[in-house]
Amino acid sequence: MPSFEWKGRDRQGATQSGVLIAESKDDVIAALRRQGIVVTTVKEKGKEITLPKFGGGISSKDIAVFTRQFSVMIDAGLPLVQCLDILGQQQENKTFQKVILQVRQDVEAGASLADAMRKHPQAFDDLYVNMVAAGEAGGILDTILQRLAVYIEKAVKLKTQVRSAMIYPISVVSIAAIVIYIILWKVIPVFASLFESLGSELPFLTAAVVAASRFIGRFWWLIFLLVAASIIALRQYYQTPQGRYQIDAMLLKAPVLGMILRKIAVARFCRTLGTLLSSGVPILEALDITARTSGNAVIEKAILAVRKEVEEGKTIADPLQRSEQFPPMVCQMISVGEQTGNMDTMLSKIADFYEDEVDAAVDGMMKLIEPIMIAFLGVVIGTIVIAMYLPMFTLISKIG
Repeated sequence: MPSFEWKGRDRQGATQSGVLIAESKDDVIAALRRQGIVVTTVKEKGKEITLPKFGGGISSKDIAVFTRQFSVMIDAGLPLVQCLDILGQQQENKTFQKVILQVRQDVEAGASLADAMRKHPQAFDDLYVNMVAAGEAGGILDTILQRLAVYIEKAVKLKTQVRSAMIYPISVVSIAAIVIYIILWKVIPVFASLFESLGSELPFLTAAVVAASRFIGRFWWLIFLLVAASIIALRQYYQTPQGRYQIDAMLLKAPVLGMILRKIAVARFCRTLGTLLSSGVPILEALDITARTSGNAVIEKAILAVRKEVEEGKTIADPLQRSEQFPPMVCQMISVGEQTGNMDTMLSKIADFYEDEVDAAVDGMMKLIEPIMIAFLGVVIGTIVIAMYLPMFTLISKIG
């Protein structure tokens, strides 16, 4: 059998690598996934295969539509292979079409649906595969697929809200920076030439603006280089476990934005864990999957700490409260859910509440950012305008 060199990340986000003997790369991936390692690359005899990440050519919307249609067909009594064949043939996304048809082929050959989907992590992640496995074992595959469709649709909505919360202020600041850059680069030199021809001494503010304009005119390439290098360095740092943790922690502590990101993290945690538990996935496995899909290193670490204590026989609510990453109300409601045996229902209610809270918080942030950005632009551009007119006022007073 061939040997495979692999690289991946463990449950704590640390990079792992090694060599494994197996019949195929799919066997390598399956064996490592059972150990809790997410494989990123597999290399066999000098041929490196880079595995696409979740959504590599396959969007969450594609997955949601497929899952919704799949559940309807299964509920209508159509055979599993026929459902996959129909869905594969009508799929417009060619990458996803190949995945569905390959799953159909494996199922037709005798594999379970979950095992067939497990070979395609670029489309079906751990949460999806484990829920399908629970649905097959319990004979409620149609119900599980309906829950998955709802979960993915709500996850897409949350992702959109995160983008709205992040992109809007970044876009406004970027546009403001471009406008100020153009003024300093093209407009200020005209005034500077005029002042030089007059030969008068420039006020401090005017001299500072002219100096900034000259610097930008001469070293514009250096500014772009520094900005690009900073972005690349930040992205590289975020790829490391320590960097990801520190940046995520800073984002959670940021004014306004941190509050929104925490609510999003709580909503995602409750929705994911509630969906897994209601589908019959064991609690430890559910917490493990929830941690890996949390989207924030700080929240992920807190959930893994909770999982460790649950494995020792403790409840979820107490270690969750000690982590100080979740609001007291959430911890108390989860405690009530544990005591009454309605954990999945309680988690679903918390998720609904926090998703509504995220909607309101994002709207509020947008309304807050607009006047702040307008005031910021007004101050900066106003300062530049005043700096350019100060020498004129001085000259007029001398003439008078």
